[in-house]
Amino acid sequence: VQLVESGGGLVQPGGSLRLSCAASGFTFSGYAVSWYRQAPGKEREWVARITSAGVFRNYADSVKGRFTISRDNAKNTVYLQMNNLKPDDTAVYYCNVPGPDYWGKGTLVTVSS
Repeated sequence: VQLVESGGGLVQPGGSLRLSCAASGFTFSGYAVSWYRQAPGKEREWVARITSAGVFRNYADSVKGRFTISRDNAKNTVYLQMNNLKPDDTAVYYCNVPGPDYWGKGTLVTVSS
């Protein structure tokens, strides 16, 4: 089982990034997927969740209206489109499959001028 995040990097405030989470080793299309993040010195926090078929999506209040979670089950991949990024969005972003509790190793997003 593998979850591999990518797409992180350095971006200026107001900018955009799209994160990807590529899954392998299990029946990806059968599970909901969440994104979490952990900022330096802070606890890990939940960011967004998408159901197995992509019908329902939920977001933390801190990212609602700016982030969009989506998935392509044919590619075994979940995405997190992040717009209007703020310095407070700086964190390591992790992909999670809640049922079996699979985690990726994360990708770092830094929002700074």
